[in-house]
Amino acid sequence: MPKISQDNDFQTVLTTFEMTPGTCQDLLEALTDAYQSFISKQPGFIAAGLHVNDAQTRIASYSQWRKREDFQAMLRTKEMRSRNRKIADLCKSFEPVMYDVAYSFN
Repeated sequence: MPKISQDNDFQTVLTTFEMTPGTCQDLLEALTDAYQSFISKQPGFIAAGLHVNDAQTRIASYSQWRKREDFQAMLRTKEMRSRNRKIADLCKSFEPVMYDVAYSFN
């Protein structure tokens, strides 16, 4: 489970996906398979979560990595490039962005 804290020394990646309600479930299944079968097994992976808005027009992915380079290496693999092409076909757009946790509130 992701732990959100400004004391963390790892990389946080938030990715937003925009799609239609008609492709939401297909995209969610593709992302779930990617995390279960591939991403979670990559070096440096810590944890992730998937979130769907109630209109089923957006999915947000929250993932944590030991280092920025671990996430970038995963993206460069042949397997992930192939998966990302299929994911891109299921949504209007997606954008991964790396963040540092500035504050957390419990």
